[in-house]
Amino acid sequence: MATVLSDVEKNNVGGVNGNLSPELVWHELERASFAVLGYTTPQGEPRSSGVVFKSVDHRLFAAVAPDSWKARHIAASGQVSVTVPVRKGGLLTLLMPIPPATISFHASAVVHPTCDPEVIPALTRLGSLLPPDRRESAALVELEPIGDFLTYGIGVSLTQMRTPARARGRVAVA
Repeated sequence: MATVLSDVEKNNVGGVNGNLSPELVWHELERASFAVLGYTTPQGEPRSSGVVFKSVDHRLFAAVAPDSWKARHIAASGQVSVTVPVRKGGLLTLLMPIPPATISFHASAVVHPTCDPEVIPALTRLGSLLPPDRRESAALVELEPIGDFLTYGIGVSLTQMRTPARARGRVAVA
């Protein structure tokens, strides 16, 4: 039997029943702590890296080694793609083949030394992401989402996640 989708679902705008909103996506980002960043080298080669992050004031911050490839490549381009896996479902996901929920977006990226006056106010709010004893030996990657959040499984039930057309969503960042 074919699934009949509404115009909202066909266009992947707003999620099923209008449940998807920027506020819901930001709520999920505030609860998450791991993301995969995609970026390019100065020679245009694609790379990706996992990072632990913290959301502060609608920006994401990740601590990296200041002399790392990641810090140098991200600083060179100033742009990244971000994918955040979102855990949901618990034991039910072991019984049914349900892909993980995700939030993906483009972001402008700035690599700051931790002594940068622009990020010093955020340091206290980053807690365990950047404990005081690591502040002098780390750099912060500040990610500001731009454009739209593309989601899979956010604002929908686990059973709806089994139908990609219902599970996908798109909503403006702001």
